[in-house]
Amino acid sequence: MKAISKLVQEVPASGIRKFFDVVSQMEGVISLGVGEPDFVTPWHIREACIWSVEKGYTNYTSNYGLLQLREAISEYLEAAYGVSYSPRDAVLVTVGVSEGLDLALRAIINPGDEIIVVEPCYVSYKPCVSFAGGTPVAVGSDVSRDFRVTARDIEAAVTPRTKAILLSYPSNPTGAVLPCPDCLEIVEVARKHDLYMISDEIYANLTYEGEHTCFAALPGMKDRIILLNGFSKAYAMTGWRLGYAASNPQVIEAMMKIHQYTMLCAPIAAQMGAIEALKNGDAPMREMVAEYDNRRRFIVKGLNDIGLECFMPKGAFYAFPSIRRSGLSSEEFSSRLLFEEKVAVVPGDAFGECGEGHVRCAYASSIADIEEALHRMERFLRRLEKERA
Repeated sequence: MKAISKLVQEVPASGIRKFFDVVSQMEGVISLGVGEPDFVTPWHIREACIWSVEKGYTNYTSNYGLLQLREAISEYLEAAYGVSYSPRDAVLVTVGVSEGLDLALRAIINPGDEIIVVEPCYVSYKPCVSFAGGTPVAVGSDVSRDFRVTARDIEAAVTPRTKAILLSYPSNPTGAVLPCPDCLEIVEVARKHDLYMISDEIYANLTYEGEHTCFAALPGMKDRIILLNGFSKAYAMTGWRLGYAASNPQVIEAMMKIHQYTMLCAPIAAQMGAIEALKNGDAPMREMVAEYDNRRRFIVKGLNDIGLECFMPKGAFYAFPSIRRSGLSSEEFSSRLLFEEKVAVVPGDAFGECGEGHVRCAYASSIADIEEALHRMERFLRRLEKERA
């Protein structure tokens, strides 16, 4: 039999899934790994979905998505950030932000184009660039600036082949946010070098300190930005697989062309639920975000107390402590912690080379689970100290 695609063979498997294939087979594991809310989707959103099925809404929608949902997305972006997108030709409903990212990259990349990817970053960014025929160019950030990338670092990576800058704030895995002055400096680099920017803002509503800066709302940037967002995190709708993209009509048309041949449309029942989320989901969302904020403070204090230095994340639901004092690599630390204490975290290098020396701890679990995980982690660290003594 002939070999499968060389490109696919060369892309490594997800550093997250490798651990959670093991976790799924173990009893008694406390998982601080998967970035999934432990809340159930609010009832009124589920009810809207159930109602739609009962009423017979089981058909295809427009390739762009339900117009009513696109209108709700457009109204939300206008109200939240003051940025206006036409719901008819500048908004596309996607099967999660993951599909939105894939579509955005395939819509703009020609073979050999370079995409600057800010790291540490979500595990799919660089593989998706490669699958689209581009070359990912990593630009690192570090804890000395709370993992906030600088415009200077981005500009140093620009070459004549650079097509776009891909970033996500609040960040997965670090929880970092970018203050508005930093964002303004970065968009100036994009303007200067005539680059697209792909901004994954799935954690925008999970911003605990200050206000989220929407790149598309910055002066002169709306048509240059491909804005990605969705419903998974803020509304506890991960399994619904629903996201959206907003950009200039030319880009959205190109994305829709790929979407119509590969996915056709997002599921209509999920779209009906998303309409309800945007119209009436603010209060339950704020309750969930307030609880994440409590967990954020609890886990960061706990990590620092047991000797794992951790800066205070200002968004998303991840802590990214340093494990360098353990003397282990991120991979070794995560593996031993899992097998010896049954606590699952993700090695930091799964998110890029600059993540080495850290692990990602998701605080989307209950306070009780976080407390027990911290107890087990402390016991693990004390045992490592005795080994080195």
